[in-house]
Amino acid sequence: MIEFIKQIHFAAWYNLFTVITFSLIFAVVVFFRFFKTEKLITMLGQAKQRLNLFKKASRALFLFKAIFLIIGGISVFITLLQPQWNKKEEQVSQQGRDILIAVDISRSMLCADEKPNRLEFAKQKIKKILYNLKCDRVGLIVFAGDAVMQCPLTVDYAAFFMFLDNLDIDTISSGTTSLDGALHTALDAFKNMPEKKTKLLCIFTDGEDFSTNLATVKDQATEQGLSIFTFGVGSSRGAPIPIFDQKGKNIGFEKDAKGKIIMSKFNEGILKNLSEKTGGKYIKTTKDEADIQKFLSYVETFEKDSLGSANFNRYQEQYGYFVIISFICFGLEWIL
Repeated sequence: MIEFIKQIHFAAWYNLFTVITFSLIFAVVVFFRFFKTEKLITMLGQAKQRLNLFKKASRALFLFKAIFLIIGGISVFITLLQPQWNKKEEQVSQQGRDILIAVDISRSMLCADEKPNRLEFAKQKIKKILYNLKCDRVGLIVFAGDAVMQCPLTVDYAAFFMFLDNLDIDTISSGTTSLDGALHTALDAFKNMPEKKTKLLCIFTDGEDFSTNLATVKDQATEQGLSIFTFGVGSSRGAPIPIFDQKGKNIGFEKDAKGKIIMSKFNEGILKNLSEKTGGKYIKTTKDEADIQKFLSYVETFEKDSLGSANFNRYQEQYGYFVIISFICFGLEWIL
């Protein structure tokens, strides 16, 4: 019996406080009703008269009625905790979408017009997006002058977050930005999956671009059904690009040949054009989560693909037993 009790799993522990509170209130009400009824019978007749007036009114009867009420009530409250036992292996078919997320890690992403800087701001946005996704596979691409698949498509969001947290501008040596490299990498990732109905690429960048072949790659993306969403990170007024020493201390800002501080300005036009031509959407990042909700609503319009199946050991629902017990107890209490 003890081993069996140890195997019981409650899936709705969050209801525990409510269950305990109402259980105590229910028990107090039942016992109060029992003692009040007994007191009333005593007041209405002497011992011999009570036997004739209240043939069915005995302490034992009212005690049984109270016990049935309490057991029935406890069974209802246990049902609310969703009791489970007996693990069973089940095969679950998974459906979702494949979403590649590309992050610009060029030096301009260190600008502080988004707090604490554009890159860290983009990371937080990506995390919030993943917190709201359901069963979608995600992959991580990082790009500057070159592009690298940092994390292949996976449903293991913990692994994705690990790669995301370790991103910095030193991941790729080049300090410039080439959007065509990110597109090439995404197309290569999807080229062995021609049967996929939905192929999504989400790019976080400030829009600065030094691509030499963007138009051609954009046409290839359209032909292969790659829908591109672009998130614009930064401000139109721009910000200076900081320079840090080996200890991470800010020692100044990048300057041009004339010694003037370079202002990195957010380039919205190129991102709008890239998204509109490929069936995606351009989204300007916001301080709140309006941009994230907008992206998620767009994603929901795309068809889901089969992501295969997986085996899970799942506890079996057993609350039905307690529902039956509660009905029996309440029925007996009513009959008596």
